[in-house]
Amino acid sequence: MGLHDGHRARMKQRWLEQGPESFADHELLELALYFAIPRRNTNETAHELLERFGTLKNVLAADVRALQDVPGVGQNAAVLLKLLRAVNERAERPAPSGKPIRSGEETGTYFLHLLDGETREVLYLMCLDAKGKMLSCQAAAVGGVNVTAVSVRQVVDLALRSNATAVVLAHNHPSGVALPSRADQFMTRQVADALRPLGIRLLDHIIVADGDYVSMAQSGMDLT
Repeated sequence: MGLHDGHRARMKQRWLEQGPESFADHELLELALYFAIPRRNTNETAHELLERFGTLKNVLAADVRALQDVPGVGQNAAVLLKLLRAVNERAERPAPSGKPIRSGEETGTYFLHLLDGETREVLYLMCLDAKGKMLSCQAAAVGGVNVTAVSVRQVVDLALRSNATAVVLAHNHPSGVALPSRADQFMTRQVADALRPLGIRLLDHIIVADGDYVSMAQSGMDLT
């Protein structure tokens, strides 16, 4: 048995008996890192992560390269931490109702909930079938991205892989207002022009900020 094996066994048993509320933030990180760092003291690494990024939320939101700059964090540990965030975000995503989306209000409300509290700029693509039912909703770009730099080809590829008949774009302005910029409008027209020859309609582009949203389609922008 290794030096830390007994401690790890006790930590795991404590988790099973008492649950996460009995753990401090550094202990939760320490326990999670067991599964990526099998033979090293992850308590020290957990403290290093919290000292570097400030909070547990910030640790999970950090870039992979920034995580790997922390002593003791290799690629496996960085991927695990990013996976924890991704799984939580996917679990918190509003589930599709299975009913066709009939209005801009329904779409806007969906993305308002999906992007609520998001501190990074994220561009989503919602893919719909001919009856308006959601086929998929995927992030096309994440993290401090200028939407004008988003690859139109990437959006098109996502739509084609989902066999979409129509799509809706949505992104947030984390530190702004829910109004489309000129860059937003330019990118929207580029996407619409790229999808049109493929028989895929761009129905709307939703902008979310500060608990509110704006629909480009409802604002009168011609997306045809």
